Amino acid sequence: MIDTKNLSGIKVMVIDDSNTIRRSAEIFLAQAGCEIILAEDGFDALAKITDRQPDVIFVDVMMPRLDGYQTCALIKKNTHFKNTPVIMLSSKDGLFDKARGRMVGSNEYLTKPFTKDTIITAVQRYAPTTDIPHTN
Repeated sequence: MIDTKNLSGIKVMVIDDSNTIRRSAEIFLAQAGCEIILAEDGFDALAKITDRQPDVIFVDVMMPRLDGYQTCALIKKNTHFKNTPVIMLSSKDGLFDKARGRMVGSNEYLTKPFTKDTIITAVQRYAPTTDIPHTN
């Protein structure tokens, strides 16, 4: 069993064109006490990021209009969000896909379908905490 006490109040954005994936992530993260921000695609996400200022962002690689790589690159180019952790979500787990994610600035790459433990562990790894000093 994973400890989720320290995730209360952490703002997590989930960007995915699949309603099922968004809903699964929302349930898992809400049970851990996170505040969830959902977006259907990259454009939807970019419109919400400035207002909501998420602590951690999950982004699907394969989306219409603006894919996950483009979305991640745009987030990382913004001076306010360049240090915000972005975790890629994909059903592909090839070396090329993971390398491409790193090239656009992603912090991690999770393969779908994810489990409650993998998504919570990723948030714990990157979420800002008050008791551990961060160095950038």
